[in-house]
Amino acid sequence: MSAIPIIYTLSRPDWNWLTGVLIILAALSDALDGYFARRANEVTHIGKWIDPLADFILTVAVMLYLSIANRFPFWYFLFYTIRHAMIAGLAIYFLNYNISILNSNWWGKWAASITALTVFLHIFEFSSLPWLKPVTVYVGAALLVISMIIYCKDFYSDFQKHHAT
Repeated sequence: MSAIPIIYTLSRPDWNWLTGVLIILAALSDALDGYFARRANEVTHIGKWIDPLADFILTVAVMLYLSIANRFPFWYFLFYTIRHAMIAGLAIYFLNYNISILNSNWWGKWAASITALTVFLHIFEFSSLPWLKPVTVYVGAALLVISMIIYCKDFYSDFQKHHAT
């Protein structure tokens, strides 16, 4: 739900400060939710799915808006979305057929973090660091590729184990 007010404030350049506040609040609520769930030993399989799904929807919505406004590379948005859909589709298939449950990997976590930084840098201008925006785009894309390869390798390994039994 936080995507709607964030995108609305993005459409108004004089509200950049409010966009920043909303992004910080969304990140804090996401972090605190996970922290308290782990602390209370209330981590659930549905929570493991819903939390990243909400993060994905927010990220994709903001990337799409920025891409349409020519403020973000469309190829990155497209690659990020297709990669995510492919991994999620395989994870759902494997879950439905009791083959395995997808676990996140550190490459994927780094890819998500660098992607968030990339989006942030495309929202707010840092003229003193003009090189940082393209660097985060390409580092983020490389991390997305690496994590996708690792997920596919894990899926393949789990598929082989499942059919060997």
